[in-house]
Amino acid sequence: MRLLLVFAAVLALSACAGTTAEADPVATNEVDLPPSYKFVPEAITVPAGTEVTWTNNDNFTHSVRLLDDGNVVLTMKPGESVSFTFDEPGLHNYDCSFHATDMKGTVLVTEAGA
Repeated sequence: MRLLLVFAAVLALSACAGTTAEADPVATNEVDLPPSYKFVPEAITVPAGTEVTWTNNDNFTHSVRLLDDGNVVLTMKPGESVSFTFDEPGLHNYDCSFHATDMKGTVLVTEAGA
C-alpha cells in the first residue's frame, strides 16, 4: 500500500512538472490563440522595434493585456488579429484580461541587431 502511495505521489508530481511553463522563447513575431485558452507559443523573442501580431483562432473573444507596457488592452473577436510594436528591450509580460488565470505569455525583446 505504501509503495502504491509513493508511486501515485511521484506520478502526480511529474504531471505537475510539465505545467510550470518556463519554456525557451521562440524567435517569432506571430502568436496564435487556438481553440484552447492559450497563447501559442507562450514565450517569444523579438528584436526591439518588431511588431508582434496575435491572431484569435478560438471561438471566444480574447485580449492581449500588456502588463509591463501601461496595461494596454488589445481585444479581438474570433478571427481577428491585433498587433503591438515592442521598442524597449526586456521581458514584457501579457495575459488575456478575460482569462488571466489560464492565458499568459511573454515577449523577450532584445537589442536590435543582437
